[in-house]
Amino acid sequence: MPPKPKKKCCSDKPACKRCPLMMMKKGTLPEGYTVKKRKLVKAKKKHPVKVAA
Repeated sequence: MPPKPKKKCCSDKPACKRCPLMMMKKGTLPEGYTVKKRKLVKAKKKHPVKVAA
C-alpha cells in the first residue's frame, strides 16, 4: 500500500515520499485527488459533454 499524501507540501529539499507534488509527478496520488497551490484537494468530477446529433 503506498503512503498517504500529506495535506500540504512542505517544500523541503529533497522532497519526502509523501509530498503531494512528488506523488502527482510519479503518478502515485490516490484517485479523486489533485494538487492546487501546493495543497492536496479533492478533484471535481467532470460531467460528460452532450453532443447535439
